[in-house]
Amino acid sequence: MAESDASLHKLRRRLARLETARPRDVVRRFATGHRAVDAWFDGGLSRGRLHEVMAADGAETGSTAGFAAMLALCASQGQPLLWLRTDKVERQCGRLYASGLGELGVDGDAVLIGLVADDAALLKAANDAARCAGLGALLVECWGDPHVLDLTATRRLMLAAEASGVTVLLLRMAADESPSVADTRWRVTAAPSVPLADGTPEGAPGHPVFEIELLRRRAGPAGVTWRVEWNRERRAFQDPARAPLPGAVLPVAAG
Repeated sequence: MAESDASLHKLRRRLARLETARPRDVVRRFATGHRAVDAWFDGGLSRGRLHEVMAADGAETGSTAGFAAMLALCASQGQPLLWLRTDKVERQCGRLYASGLGELGVDGDAVLIGLVADDAALLKAANDAARCAGLGALLVECWGDPHVLDLTATRRLMLAAEASGVTVLLLRMAADESPSVADTRWRVTAAPSVPLADGTPEGAPGHPVFEIELLRRRAGPAGVTWRVEWNRERRAFQDPARAPLPGAVLPVAAG
């Protein structure tokens, strides 16, 4: 996992190398793997757009980050992921770590992490990165309701995503709903997992399970909730098995 803590200089050099890579063919939509979700969106979510993912409450930051990482994998077409976050997010949620991401099926070598001082620096870095067509997906993680993250800021991110074909996921922790041009807005809650029937130790948690609520959709109806399970081997969502066990979703950050 590549990380840039002190500055974004090294990260910018890596993005510049990605930018010179041969552009990929961009498909209009990306499937999540969950049939009901994909059917609701006529085949999948829009690629090269801005999507928002919100934690249901302060206890759901780990599950929300995990869901966002999984959604980014679905969108990435095998290309690298960039995860931008602020120092405040790092203090509140803990550091991202490779083993947690690896358990979700994320290749640590294909993830770039940029840590920035504040929300203004986050948006500047996000606008630059969203123009890099060599990225598979961009995650932008902030805490609370920063005043710089207004309607104009989301419009700029959307325009950059549309121009490059890079899917941008705005990951909002401890935040209220606010005006945005995002294509979709989701609220995430962890749900009980289901034990695996593959010889794993009794009581071991199964695949991560989430309840995801579609709060907003620019081009269609919203207000619907699904329960989805993440399959690491398939790198896709699916319907959960039936007999749930109480258990926590595997964290991607160390508290």
